[in-house]
Amino acid sequence: MAKPIDAERKLVAIFAADVEGYSRLMGADEVSTLRDLTERRAILDELIASRRGRIANTAGDSVLAEFGSAVDAIQCAVEAQAALAGANVPLPPERHINFRIGIHVGDVMVKGGDLFGDGVNIAARLQAIASAGGTCISSVAYDQVRKILPLAFTDLGAQQVKNIEEAVRAYAVTSKGATTADTARFAAALGSNSSLPLPDKPSIAVLPFQNMSGDPEQEYFADGIVEDIITALSRFKSLFVIARNSSFTFKGKAVDIKKVGQELGVRYVLEGSIRKAGGRVRITGQLIDAASGAHLWADKFDGSLEDVFDLQDRITMSVVAAIAPKLDQAEIERSKRKLTEKLDAYDYYLRGLAVVEGATKDENEEALRLFYKAIEIDANFALAHAMLARCFTLRKANGWMADVAMESAETAKQARRAVELGRDDAAVLSRAGYALARVVFEPEEGADLIERALALNPHLSSAWQFGGLLKAFRGEPETAIEHLAHAMRLSPLDPSLYSMQTATALAHFVAGRYDESVLWAEKASREDPNFLPAIRIIATSAGNSGQLERAQKAAKRMLEIDPAFRVSRLTDHVPLRRPDDLARYAEGLRRAGLPE
Repeated sequence: MAKPIDAERKLVAIFAADVEGYSRLMGADEVSTLRDLTERRAILDELIASRRGRIANTAGDSVLAEFGSAVDAIQCAVEAQAALAGANVPLPPERHINFRIGIHVGDVMVKGGDLFGDGVNIAARLQAIASAGGTCISSVAYDQVRKILPLAFTDLGAQQVKNIEEAVRAYAVTSKGATTADTARFAAALGSNSSLPLPDKPSIAVLPFQNMSGDPEQEYFADGIVEDIITALSRFKSLFVIARNSSFTFKGKAVDIKKVGQELGVRYVLEGSIRKAGGRVRITGQLIDAASGAHLWADKFDGSLEDVFDLQDRITMSVVAAIAPKLDQAEIERSKRKLTEKLDAYDYYLRGLAVVEGATKDENEEALRLFYKAIEIDANFALAHAMLARCFTLRKANGWMADVAMESAETAKQARRAVELGRDDAAVLSRAGYALARVVFEPEEGADLIERALALNPHLSSAWQFGGLLKAFRGEPETAIEHLAHAMRLSPLDPSLYSMQTATALAHFVAGRYDESVLWAEKASREDPNFLPAIRIIATSAGNSGQLERAQKAAKRMLEIDPAFRVSRLTDHVPLRRPDDLARYAEGLRRAGLPE
């Protein structure tokens, strides 16, 4: 009688990868190929570990790994292909190293750390039919992720696998739209640290300008000038412009421009300095090709403080002329729009902008004071009115309103005045629209304004974020996830990325995908352990999925931060439109042990 094989059996997601044309590469240049392969393996191995995978077998150019879920395996594949494509960019085509990846969910045997069995054979077959730089998955893996991950799949039909009697249906993985830039967007949405491939249009990040005034109090002025330049550039639909919140993560740091380009996924970087003294201001700028480090343009602009808007326009148009000279005249005129003619109002606005997204009630109240001063000087300052509405929205979200009825009425007043004055300003429309939906409970009006904002400026990260939230509130989770993924690509290093991750968690909750909801909410909670919306979603999603220990832990943390929270007042915090969504949310919180 044969001796039983001493092996463990388990169900896993199997990840098989190898290099396309490896023999050809080795024959052409053995030394360079081995060096390049070692670098690629370091990228791949790190990403597998970051997604909780385990490398089981390796042989030359091939890797076999196991994951606890199909979601982790496919997320890893998407991130890996984006990072590996980025590593190929500086190399000539004949030296590109392209991996093919196959993924299957099935039963395997584990012996001595290695994987064996039919599941491994199927993953290897899927890898063999994947395109170079592509990923192919089985129907079993597809069924587990098709409603969870914001990806597109191409049905490749039934495939025959050696020694497997039944054919295996295969799917090629792409992102929505099937472009490299879209794949990168999804990788960014998942929080990948890998390089992002470039969009299919001229792309730029504007770094914080150095304050050369000798007065730290003037930082707000330098930052505000840069924000206005970013806004002006983002009005050109033919450009891809990184949001301010991500660009400003490099503030005060010595930066490697090439690394900035890789982390933000852009071709060009604008940096500069501002000197404000007396009634004069000097702005210098230089435009750099992030891939090569070449300086494409540099200049300085001098003028009186009253000329500051003209100086901004001159910088904007110089940059545009260097990277995208053929633009629509309407876009050019739109980019030159002045926020206000009154410099004192503009100064108060910039000071408010510096504190409006602060984490404390005191900062919020200071922002309110400054924006009210701005509209006192210029009652027609549309964006200042919109930022007042934004302040009240934050007060609502954080439970800071002293008189809810009065402050809600003031929110409506400021939001509608902003829209009246700034009907063709995307920043105004998006902030006012979200305030009307979130605080005034006018979701249709708010959603219409945000859609108009996106039509005017498709590069406004906050508009995609607000739009995604409203889609989740209205019971449209798949569209919400797509909007939020795009917001995260436009601002991949955003300090408030946790709020976008929380919104994504809410969308998965609405879709009934509680495990994915917990995953996204916990990601957000790691970024900000005191962010109540994320903790609340962990409690309800874990409660609804039977993970009671996890749910109770989140509930305990909720009450530590907000002892007055009650399930009966849920609509104060979560304005879900569909009764079933609200009922499921409340039931999950009850199961977590929160008081009625």
